[in-house]
Amino acid sequence: MNPGVKNSPRWRRWLFEIAIFLALFAAFQAWQLRDTARGQAPEFNGILLDGTTFSLREYRAAHPGQPLLLYFWADWCPVCKTTAGSVSSIAADRPLLTIATQSGDAAAVQRFMQEKGYRWPTLADQGGEIMQDYRLPGTPGFVVIAPDGEIRFVAVGYTSELGLRLRLWWAGR
Repeated sequence: MNPGVKNSPRWRRWLFEIAIFLALFAAFQAWQLRDTARGQAPEFNGILLDGTTFSLREYRAAHPGQPLLLYFWADWCPVCKTTAGSVSSIAADRPLLTIATQSGDAAAVQRFMQEKGYRWPTLADQGGEIMQDYRLPGTPGFVVIAPDGEIRFVAVGYTSELGLRLRLWWAGR
């Protein structure tokens, strides 16, 4: 060590490296999500696994003033398995719809959900058409729709429960 040179504290270097990492992560997310749907959420209808009909417009009307979380997942997606606990927790107290994309027909998705113990309102999107309407590049995909029907947040990949809850809170303001 040169006695005339003052070393900066180690924490400053770590803080700088963390800031660079976060900036790169944010830039990658922005690039990855550049083509996703924006503005008014695309409307869709379908039959939930429990046999009830679903309309996004009617679902939002039944939950006035509350943001809605759409969770796009697949039975073959390993990252989706890591987010399942967060989704289950959020489903207990927030409006949420999960969309099983490219995971088979409703019966296959129902069997998979029973095996895993998932108890979410779910729509089987066998061909991935709804996911294509939202222009999501992969799974897991999260779309937060504000009470006015506008898409407020889109994320793909692992997202924490806290991150989802903060996005839902912000969209409902």
